[in-house]
Amino acid sequence: MLKPGTILDDRYEIIDVVGTGGMSTVYRAKDERLRRFVAIKVLKSDYSSDQNFVSKFRAEAQSSAGLTHPNIVSVYDVCEDDGRYFIVMELVEGITLKEYINLNGRLSMAQAIDFSIQIASGLEAAHDHHVIHRDIKPQNIIVSKSGNIKVTDFGIAKAATSTTMSTTGIGSVHYISPEQARGGYSDERSDIYSLGITMYEMVTGRVPFEGDTNVAIALMHIQNDMIPPRQLYADIYPSFEKIIMKASQKKPERRYLTAAALIADLNRVRDNPNIDIIVAPSTVTGAPTHQFTPEDMAKIKNGSSRRGYEDGTNQGAGHYAGNANGQARKPESSEVRPDRSRIEALLNQQDEDYYDDEPQVQAPPRKTSKNGVKKVEDDYDDVDDRDTDEEDVDPKLEKAVMIGGIAAAVIVAIIVFVLIGNMMGWFDFGSRGGDDEKTTEGASVTTTAEAETETETTTEAVASVSMIDVVGLSEKAAEKDLKEAGLNNFEFIEEYSVDVKQSYVISQNVEPKTDIPKDTKIIITVSAGAEELTVADVRGMDEDTAYNTLEQQGFKPTRSYKFDEEIENGHAIKTDPAAESKLKAGEAITIYISQGQEEKTVGVPDLSGLTEAVARGSLEANSLVVGNVTYEFDSNVPEGQVIRQSVAANTEVKEGTVVDIVISNGPESKTYKGTVTGTISTADETLISTNVTVSVYVNDNDGYHQVYTVTQMGSTFEVNGAAEGLQYNNGTVSFTVVDAEGNDVSNMYSKSLTLSYESE
Repeated sequence: MLKPGTILDDRYEIIDVVGTGGMSTVYRAKDERLRRFVAIKVLKSDYSSDQNFVSKFRAEAQSSAGLTHPNIVSVYDVCEDDGRYFIVMELVEGITLKEYINLNGRLSMAQAIDFSIQIASGLEAAHDHHVIHRDIKPQNIIVSKSGNIKVTDFGIAKAATSTTMSTTGIGSVHYISPEQARGGYSDERSDIYSLGITMYEMVTGRVPFEGDTNVAIALMHIQNDMIPPRQLYADIYPSFEKIIMKASQKKPERRYLTAAALIADLNRVRDNPNIDIIVAPSTVTGAPTHQFTPEDMAKIKNGSSRRGYEDGTNQGAGHYAGNANGQARKPESSEVRPDRSRIEALLNQQDEDYYDDEPQVQAPPRKTSKNGVKKVEDDYDDVDDRDTDEEDVDPKLEKAVMIGGIAAAVIVAIIVFVLIGNMMGWFDFGSRGGDDEKTTEGASVTTTAEAETETETTTEAVASVSMIDVVGLSEKAAEKDLKEAGLNNFEFIEEYSVDVKQSYVISQNVEPKTDIPKDTKIIITVSAGAEELTVADVRGMDEDTAYNTLEQQGFKPTRSYKFDEEIENGHAIKTDPAAESKLKAGEAITIYISQGQEEKTVGVPDLSGLTEAVARGSLEANSLVVGNVTYEFDSNVPEGQVIRQSVAANTEVKEGTVVDIVISNGPESKTYKGTVTGTISTADETLISTNVTVSVYVNDNDGYHQVYTVTQMGSTFEVNGAAEGLQYNNGTVSFTVVDAEGNDVSNMYSKSLTLSYESE
């Protein structure tokens, strides 16, 4: 640890310590050459002695020195002084983002988005210069007093990780990317992952993974899914949650590929929090997961219908496959069949988007072509029929279907023929000989009625369908699915909803899978979105009352704290959006709570050599209070000037701090007699039996004045001596003990001496 006043490189004067970490200590210093304050990061001795690390450290620091951006802490110089290696950086007055979160709790949406954009902008500038941070975390992000964000420690993490990841204080496993945790290659997307974890902490106040050891936490980054932020706090924007989840994907290719892409989405969410922005990321060439091309899929599909070898000479004889070298190998058994379900799953597989929580529209029912082969519409959002590929079917199955179709057609024909014949009187079922014309006619009528009843029953059975589930679909998709299911008697009604997106189905009056006639009236309730409300004016209310008022209105309030000179501590200052503005129910609203007047800090001026009047004016100009003013004789300070002050110059203190000053009366003309009394003793047996010389002195601004001396043996020496003609009456006492051989053994003795003065 360097002491205040230490000069490094004949240029930088250490003032005080700003902070310390596992790898370095940061000091506030003054650049005497350019007359400016700077921050100096000095490597600890454990690292300074490792020349391999030092060389990497200097190279990376020099590389980051070329970065110039409002959101990056500027690096001015990389130096070495007497074995101390240090970086000279821009001094930013503020606190780390970690301290800011600990102090203020989780951030509001607006502030979290603003901070995220600034951090990502700094990363974008660094990545454009091929500089990767590798240790993005709240501890390496500074929030200045003006609210600006500065990212620091660029380049240092690379030097650290290239040496050892187990070194104390290097990196932070809570924010490490999966590829870094595995010890693999890291690039710009590793920084984006760490920023995703940092954004998670900003809006939730916690990190996603906690464990007993660093290894356990690192494994969680590799294996575990983190809890979505909105499961912890429902007031988080869904769109911002999607950004966080995308940025912190396990696979690098599924994250934002550049900081610029991340910034674009953050800006869109800032401008419109309700926007739905995330789409499934395309697979990156060279990624671990193979992307099937249309040609690949065609080959798979063509191969799935083969029953034998590729040359077609043994169709249906067995399963054909290639060996590891791509050569054909014969089937192990003629009974083996291709795993068609597996192939169909591959052919029908859709890319999933982890972030896309749009309601999923149900796939339409499969249609059947004339020859009995199933086909599926390529895009059920398009009402036009499209060409589909017919799947190959087993010849035996095709033959069975054909026979069944013919048999069904014959049966239907017979039934129709009998019904028509009965209605037309071709058949006289149940007639009896000898019946009169009326009886015969009645029998005929009865038979016809029965036939009509049977026909109606048959028709009703055909028209009965199973109700489909449209809850969660968009109104357009629900309408399309209902029509395809043969349900045309439906009506859409609207209802306000906080939980369901506008134009999406909330409920239906008929439960899914219920068998109903086609003409049943179906009522579909669709979300009209959240109701628009007027924000109440809560200014001046106490914190809890303001919160409850807005919550009862239907909003989701959050608290943010700031200093205010007008509003009492603990009371509401304003809301964002402002009072009387329109806001939809269920949306987030921020209440700003007063912390009272801010306790500002100021620097204490150097009063040395100033007159009393000027010293008073200087303190008052800096919002400080003049305390006790005392006077002393001092031959070195002219009369009327400040000798010393109670608070050291350049110290940061609160406004209103009291500072005492001492004013010189000039040199004192009278003299004093200084008398010393007391004892000097030792418990050392060797010294007790040895002659020693004991001398006692009075020390003041004029030097040392001997008041007592004796040479003898003994354990205790009674001192009673005086020095006359002294110019000062504010001295101190010291003593020396020398043995017979001239050795100074003063440290073996203790003193109990009193110094008193009297005027001469």
